[in-house]
Amino acid sequence: MDALPGRSLPLGGGGTPSFLDHVRAHHPQLLPFGADIPAAAAQQAPHGTTIVALTFAGGVLMAGDRRATMGSLIASRRIEKVFPADRFSVVGIAGTAGIAIDMVRLFQVELEHYEKIEGTLLSLEGKANRLGAMVRANLPLAMQGLSVVPLFAGIEPGSRTGRLFSYDVTGGRHEECEHHSVGSGSVFARGALKKLWQPQLSASEAVTVAVEAIIDASDDDSATGGPDLARRLWPVTWRVTGDGAARVGQDELAAAVETVLARRMAEGREA
Repeated sequence: MDALPGRSLPLGGGGTPSFLDHVRAHHPQLLPFGADIPAAAAQQAPHGTTIVALTFAGGVLMAGDRRATMGSLIASRRIEKVFPADRFSVVGIAGTAGIAIDMVRLFQVELEHYEKIEGTLLSLEGKANRLGAMVRANLPLAMQGLSVVPLFAGIEPGSRTGRLFSYDVTGGRHEECEHHSVGSGSVFARGALKKLWQPQLSASEAVTVAVEAIIDASDDDSATGGPDLARRLWPVTWRVTGDGAARVGQDELAAAVETVLARRMAEGREA
């Protein structure tokens, strides 16, 4: 995968707008799902967990916890699971961390390559379909326990309506309404989102809802890491509006965490 970010490979094939198709035809060994990986790797590979996404008035927001696990061990407390796909979309990863991160890099290059060849951005539907093709290509490894299940969100330039797309391990694409979550803590995060999400949330309110959903997931799922007050590690959070994708700052995240925890302490919660 080292060759992908540098884009040093010759185009060939008449300049196809799909970088994935080009690499598959000429250098399949560079694809993250083209490697020969031992079956035992599923037990030893770090896995990323909970991602949440929700719409708000004017866009869409995605956040991911910072924990990666390897069996019963915490492999990392600082992993990043949410990335900008391009200027108007973001992608979050759950599943085998190494393969997932390589898939995100490939997806980013795929979208950039399309824009350079065609001179225009790919539509949001087109981006969602391209990501589904990558997930489908990983199916043989998924059957060995090395699955990657992304969550994709974005907005069409000039629009104020965010859209969410989830996937299954076969690459099936499903558009979600209002909010969604993937990963080991998703069942708990999804329950929180159902209670907390409201139509026309403000951008700052959406951050607080996402943080609280991840805190709920971390409370019941050992593979999900909640906000780490000692290390000041907050969920990686990206917002997408008509102005583009932007990472939510540390100060805003810290304030959202403090708001949620202060309210819970004041309520005297025990469960």
